[in-house]
Parts: sequence; C-alpha cells; structure tokens
Amino acid sequence: MSANVAIIMGSDSDLPVMQPAADILSELGVASDVDIVSAHRTPEKMFAFARSAIDNGYKIIIAGAGGAAHLPGMVAALTVLPVIGVPVAATKLDGQDSLLSIVQMPKGVPVATVAIDNSANAGLLAAQILGAFDPGLQTRLAAYRDSLEAMVRDMSRSVRGDE
Repeated sequence: MSANVAIIMGSDSDLPVMQPAADILSELGVASDVDIVSAHRTPEKMFAFARSAIDNGYKIIIAGAGGAAHLPGMVAALTVLPVIGVPVAATKLDGQDSLLSIVQMPKGVPVATVAIDNSANAGLLAAQILGAFDPGLQTRLAAYRDSLEAMVRDMSRSVRGDE
C-alpha cells in the first residue's frame, strides 16, 4: 500500500517526538513514510521532497521541527498539499520558539499546527482529513474515540474505587 502521509523531521533526534504520529496512523490503517529532511542542512532535499510530494502519492505532510522550525513553513510554501506542523521542544525555550515559528505563517501559506511535541494529534488530524473522503477510516476514527472514552470511564471507576 502506498503511503498517503509523509512524516518528516529535521533530525533523527526528533524521531521520539514524531513516532507517535506514525504509530497512530498505523493503528488507524493509514500508510505513512518517515524521513529526515532538514530545511537548513539539506535544503535541496527539502525542495525536491516538497515539489515531488504529490507525484509520490502523498495527500498530507506532517513536518516536525524544533528551534527556528522552518521545515513546516518551507514545505508548505513549496506544495499545495496540507501541511501539519509539529513544534518540537529542542531548545532552552522548550518548544515555544518552534511553536511561534510554525503557527505565524503569512497569508497564503497555511500550516495547521498542533501542540508542542504532540505528533499523535498531528497523526489524528491527518487521518481526519483523509477520513472526510473515506467512510471506513471514519469508522476507525470513531472506534478510536470510543476507546478513549472507555479508557476515561475505566480510570474514573478506578479512582472512585468502583472496580
């Protein structure tokens, strides 16, 4: 199955933060590819990746970056595909710098942005976008939400001592 979602990040040190996006997509039956694409250290690779993303079959790109966090915005500037930015806490500013860099995009170059280090929500958002056109994925997303509800009910019973 070819991947609908590309998950990219600037460094392998970002992988622990970005892995939950791949995990949740896999759980939901959405194929993804993961790669290192640095806006600053491999700009030509970034340009080539973004410009060929549609031809490579991607529907959505999840881009994680810390610090100056230019990767999501630059990729969004080079493709018309939806880009979801994941700010990574990689500096002494604990992700605030990357959050502001990703979320403050100029008109015409949108980047959907999730919470700092929350690639799981990026994966879920990608699945929801794809699910708008896929009833089977809608069903799997609903089941995922139901499992979250059941987990909270179980925690509540446990805290109250209702087990």
